[in-house]
Amino acid sequence: SGNSSSDPSDGSSNGSDAVNGTAGRFVSSAEGTALAYGSLLLMALLPIFFGALRSVGCSKSKNASDMPETITSRDAARFPIIASCTLFGLYLFFKIFSQEYINLLLSMYFFVLGILALSHTMSPFMCRVFPAQLPNKQYQLLFTQGSGESKEEIVNYEFDTKDLICLGISSVVGVWYVLKKHWIANNLFGLAFALNGVELLHLNTVSTGCILLGGLFVYDVFWVFGTNVMVTVAKSFEAPIKLVFPQDLLEKGLGASNFAMLGLGDIVIPGIFIALLLRFDVSLKKNTRTYFYTSFLAYIFGLGLTIFVMHTFKHAQPALLYLVPACVGFPVLLALFKGELTEMFSYESSDEVLPHTPRLTHFPTVSGSPASLANSMQSFDLSTPGRRRHTPSDM
Repeated sequence: SGNSSSDPSDGSSNGSDAVNGTAGRFVSSAEGTALAYGSLLLMALLPIFFGALRSVGCSKSKNASDMPETITSRDAARFPIIASCTLFGLYLFFKIFSQEYINLLLSMYFFVLGILALSHTMSPFMCRVFPAQLPNKQYQLLFTQGSGESKEEIVNYEFDTKDLICLGISSVVGVWYVLKKHWIANNLFGLAFALNGVELLHLNTVSTGCILLGGLFVYDVFWVFGTNVMVTVAKSFEAPIKLVFPQDLLEKGLGASNFAMLGLGDIVIPGIFIALLLRFDVSLKKNTRTYFYTSFLAYIFGLGLTIFVMHTFKHAQPALLYLVPACVGFPVLLALFKGELTEMFSYESSDEVLPHTPRLTHFPTVSGSPASLANSMQSFDLSTPGRRRHTPSDM
């Protein structure tokens, strides 16, 4: 998972308060700071809320290619270890090889993933606005291995004209991001990654969710407080793995470059647990969404508390240090109070999950790997690709 951090020597906070390319240090106004953090909070809530809603429809889908990826307790237990190995591996890569070449490869990788993720995100909206008088032709992309009875499908992807339009629009955003590294393009890709992660990554039980969040809780605290590995990698890593918003937007408009940011891991990891609780609410058939709204409000509380603690103590804070106890603790206490704790922990989300074929819109989760590093970035300048500054601004 990601973390929110700042240089303890000054008042910068949450992810990083980057400076622009001027010689002086930019001091964020109270209004600009409030706007930036308020916008980040709103942007974090959107993929969680809509991703959770779409995860319910996703789990009920009869189309095999639309089935989600299910995370089991074994997957959850291994995830922090894999994430740690990935993190340390990237740390060694950046120490050994040229940073420019690595980031060029990463840009191409996330360019493709971003286009596919954004296309998948836009698809339901395109279905509603697509003119009925236009022909909507069906297509199928099929890759097989072998022949005859031993033929095995590697990729079986069905799409239509609406999907091609989404792909075209997403490609424009992708080119914009690669050429300009603009913060709006970064956020469009980041929101798409987060929404797809919450929608398509399904925890099978509440116990699995507790294992995953507990493991990443330790992972987050260790790599932020125990070493400088996460900060080093995050400062070197250029990819749409975080949401950013300029604190100097009121002064400089869209050309602003003093950014507060939030790692996608701090959205996707709690988000898939919140989505699980929504599916649990649906399974109770009580026409209420008590656990979903409780965990959703707990997320708002946890993220707000993270920002508050950083501003108070002027020290880097792993966001999951506050998000995990809030998002897990409040719903569990509510279930205990309502006498539904046994039902909650016996709920199996994957009861109706069917085998599925690979899909082009699937992508490696951005929630426990490089994406989790975004908020440990101390400072950088998005206005000039490949250029960084490491003098965080004062609040």
